[in-house]
Amino acid sequence: MGKSEFPMTKAEIAKINSIYKEFIDSIDPALDQEDKEMIDKAYQLALEAHKFQRRKSGEPYIHHPLEVAKICYHEIGLGPTSITCAILHDVVEDTEVTSDEITYMFGIKIGKIVDGLTKLDGLYNVDSPQAENYKKVLSTLVYDVRVVLIKMADRLHNLRTIGSMPRYKQLRIAAETSYIYVPLAHRLGLYNIKKEFEDIIFMISEPDKYEELSQKLKDSEKQRNKYIEEFIDPLKSKLKELGVPYRVLGRPKSISSINNKIKNKNVTFDEIYDLFAVRIIVDVPRDKEKSTCWQVYSLITDVYTPIPERLKDWVTNPKSNGYESLHTTIIGPQGKFVEIQIRTERMDEIAEKGFAAHWKYKGNETRMDVYDRWLDNIRELLDNSSSSDALEFISDFKTNLFKEEIYAFTPKGDMRILPKGATALDFAFDIHSDVGYHAVAIKVNNKLVPMGYRLSNGDKVSVMTGKNQKPSENWLKLVVTGKAKSKIRSAMKEERKKKGELGKETLERKLRNMKADFMMNIDMLVEYYGFKSRPDFYFAIANEKVDLLKLKTFDVVGQKLIKKEEPKETILKKKPEEVIVPKQNNIPLVYINGEPGDKYNYTIAKCCNPIQGDDIFGFITTSSGLKIHRSNCPNAMHLLANFGYRVVKAEWGANVNTNFVVDLLIIGIDSGPGVIKSIVNKLSDEIGLNIRTFNISGEEGYFEGRISIFVKNNNQVNLIIRKLKEIEGINSVERIDKQN
Repeated sequence: MGKSEFPMTKAEIAKINSIYKEFIDSIDPALDQEDKEMIDKAYQLALEAHKFQRRKSGEPYIHHPLEVAKICYHEIGLGPTSITCAILHDVVEDTEVTSDEITYMFGIKIGKIVDGLTKLDGLYNVDSPQAENYKKVLSTLVYDVRVVLIKMADRLHNLRTIGSMPRYKQLRIAAETSYIYVPLAHRLGLYNIKKEFEDIIFMISEPDKYEELSQKLKDSEKQRNKYIEEFIDPLKSKLKELGVPYRVLGRPKSISSINNKIKNKNVTFDEIYDLFAVRIIVDVPRDKEKSTCWQVYSLITDVYTPIPERLKDWVTNPKSNGYESLHTTIIGPQGKFVEIQIRTERMDEIAEKGFAAHWKYKGNETRMDVYDRWLDNIRELLDNSSSSDALEFISDFKTNLFKEEIYAFTPKGDMRILPKGATALDFAFDIHSDVGYHAVAIKVNNKLVPMGYRLSNGDKVSVMTGKNQKPSENWLKLVVTGKAKSKIRSAMKEERKKKGELGKETLERKLRNMKADFMMNIDMLVEYYGFKSRPDFYFAIANEKVDLLKLKTFDVVGQKLIKKEEPKETILKKKPEEVIVPKQNNIPLVYINGEPGDKYNYTIAKCCNPIQGDDIFGFITTSSGLKIHRSNCPNAMHLLANFGYRVVKAEWGANVNTNFVVDLLIIGIDSGPGVIKSIVNKLSDEIGLNIRTFNISGEEGYFEGRISIFVKNNNQVNLIIRKLKEIEGINSVERIDKQN
């Protein structure tokens, strides 16, 4: 978003007013007078406040909050209060209007939501301003989930219109979305939004691959629709006999999920059997939902052969995010596998719109609910996280956004839902913090197990406690849930604080003997000894990890420590591990923010080893200067999502005479020494490349080879991959990150 010297034209205002009226008229049932007046007041305020602002695309900025409001209503199912807040969501952050003015005009509730949507200012002395802002937004979950839902709508519209943003900013926004918004959308049951997030992220990160798969889906659409008709035809009469209204949908998988299957299962597009899912939706009263879904399942399996291990019953046991559906896979016409989803209209709306729809159907008759326990966990995380631990909080929070879950039981039969991979100690903390703190032994299915034992579905867990037991630092390695980690860290901090007091007393005694003032010198000493904070320094002193004899190298002048003069000597600094790439033929290899990269003394990151032609970005480290990373580097999501303010635009210069090292993973059928000879001949003789290293291993007819080669650019890498795939017996060839 940028500011313009030119206000909106009359024609633009007329068009915006028309869009607003059309939106208000689409709300069903129609708004009552009080709600309409509230939304109108918000619209007029936003229209006036944003009148000098335009988006990067050049359109008036007011389009954005209006589109966010439309997403809130049409795609998430939120009501008048959320529509009002969506229209106002950028007013405080981007204009002269204050939070107090919003509260005065619209009341405390709307004022609080809009404040939750407003970024924190002045975050310069923190590790990650982005993490601090994530924490602020996520903290609102404990008092009003609508803040996060509106933020989802805001992010979705920004992604839909991201084309006008510079490439490096697109990468940062995509990484942020993948890091926090995608798992959060999944946890809130916003499946459609989650899929669109993932598809746009894929489009940004791998545009060529996205376009290729998108075109293949379009090309196969007619064939797919014809197959769905062929599949459903024999079922129509049976469904009619059931005597309930129903509809059938055939939906293709999202492009990103198809790409993931191609990568993870090492198959081609044509080999993916479940490119689409058939959804059968029935309209029945709530008390008949479960039985009707199973009746439909029975009818389908009368016609087609089911695959028993692919049956998923989320009708009897809904997912922890409220998702309900009966899934099965059958062998359909032409021997193809078809995934079937059976659900009711109520279940479908919850699956489409998630949290908001769930609340609509839930009503207020009961407090215990699939979301309530999760929100209670978030409250506990917030209670245990200090204001300086935003990155730690985000890391713990993400473990509460698990996609897969298990069900374990207490000795009394109470069910607990935990993420897949949770341990026996996680279970203890999930029961109660005190149970976790004092756990001395744990039994699973009446057998004693280690605390780090991974639980499985249906496990019965009993925890034995002892009043003298307390958490140790090693416990952090035995748990995966955010709640357990947060509670253990909290206990460790308390223990650390107590021990740190002893270290502080030791230092005070030393300084008193030297006739030096403690408060006048403490911060200088923390920096001198290389610690981040006073508590860390005190704790290290208590553990005898600080050489206090170095205090003798200071003089005391007026109770202040002054470093004694030392003879000067020449110090030869060790070169960094990364090799600084020189410019070739006076052409800089990389441009940083449009300027020759050699001005910045940059290095090529070893974690992803980018080469000429790769999509790249620059990252300013705190200790190693500027590093150049691939946009799909294993560390990219973390860097871009949490430290986006340190990211700079980086581009390759013209083609240069520089060799890069690339590692390839080759998988295929082990046909003996002939395969190795074919690979070496193809690379050395046919393409003329130098092989740096080549390791190969195989068993039971399968081989895996890792080869390191010198190349000029990524076009050459793509050519090599194509050529290697031509060799008989080779199943896949892919570029991998540098092996350490």
